[in-house]
Amino acid sequence: MKLNFLFPNKFKRIGWFTLIPSAIIGLLTLIYNYEPSFLDFNVPAIFVDELSFNVNRKTFRMVANNILNEILGVLIIISSLLVAFSKEKSEDEYISKIRFESLAWAVYFNYAILTLTLLFIYDVAFFWVMVFNMFTVLLFFIVRFNWQISKLKKSASYEE
Repeated sequence: MKLNFLFPNKFKRIGWFTLIPSAIIGLLTLIYNYEPSFLDFNVPAIFVDELSFNVNRKTFRMVANNILNEILGVLIIISSLLVAFSKEKSEDEYISKIRFESLAWAVYFNYAILTLTLLFIYDVAFFWVMVFNMFTVLLFFIVRFNWQISKLKKSASYEE
C-alpha cells in the first residue's frame, strides 16, 4: 500500500524535539499564568465577545493580545502532526494497520471523554477541558500508536 499522506521519517525527530519542550512550556505557562510583555501585540480577530454573550460582539477587529499561547498551541499542533504522521523506518502494511487502529481508538476515546465532559463538567472548567481537547486526539493517537509499535518491536525481538 502506498502511503502518500505520511511525512518522511526524518520529520518524526523534528516533531519530538519541538513537541516535548512546547508541551512543557505550555503547561508551565498555563499553571503560572506567564505572559511576557514582549509578546503583547495588536492582532487581527475575526470575532470578539468578551464572554458576555450580548450586544458587545465585534467582528473583524484588532485586539490587544499576548501571543505566547497561540505560538505554543501552533507548535504543539504542528509537532504533534509531524510525530503522528511521519513514516516509521520500516513502514509496512501491518504498521499501517496499527496506525489506522490507533487513530480510530484515539477518536473513540477522545469523544468518550468529551461526552462525559458534556454531561458532568460545567462553566470555566468546561472551557478548560475544551482547550485541552484541541490537542488530545493527536496526543492519544501518539501514545497508543507508539505503545503498539513498542509491543510489536518487543515481540519481534523476543522471537529472535
